[in-house]
Amino acid sequence: MSVLAQEQGGGSNFLLPNMTIVVEVLAFLLILYILRRWVWPPLSKAMNDRQAMVRKQAADSAEASRKLREAEKHFAAALADARREATAIRDEARADAKRIREEMRIAADAEVERIRRRGEEQLARQQEQVTRQLRSEIGGLAVQLAERIVGQSLADDGMRRATIDRFLAELDRVPAHPRRTGAPGGVSGAGAS
Repeated sequence: MSVLAQEQGGGSNFLLPNMTIVVEVLAFLLILYILRRWVWPPLSKAMNDRQAMVRKQAADSAEASRKLREAEKHFAAALADARREATAIRDEARADAKRIREEMRIAADAEVERIRRRGEEQLARQQEQVTRQLRSEIGGLAVQLAERIVGQSLADDGMRRATIDRFLAELDRVPAHPRRTGAPGGVSGAGAS
């Protein structure tokens, strides 16, 4: 029967369901069964996996944040330790430099003193040598001068030595460094013949 005939005839019972509705309900139940059996488990599994992955990422993120905070604390502590160590090294280097500078000053003072003593010793030796040389030259000149003045030859060795000793004794009484340079009887030109 057609739909139009049913509407006009009124012969249909409203308590009995229409076959279209039954087919539609059966089709809906079949689709639900198919969805529940083959579509819902993979979707549910994918959603559960996705939620697990999100939870794991959130936990990993929290763990990474905690590790980052720990690493920052360790970095700050290591930086503070490095600064303290650098300060200690710098202070130690300054102390070493001061100690080395003091040691070098002491060594330089000792070297200066050694050179000064050696110079004084050399000067004393040279002065002694020059004094001996001058004494011998002056002694010889004094004898020659005495021979000319006296007019006679002092052949006797004993007399010659006595004259030289007397002249040297008088020479020792004269100041060591006379300032009479350029004077007619000055000492500066006496030994340079």
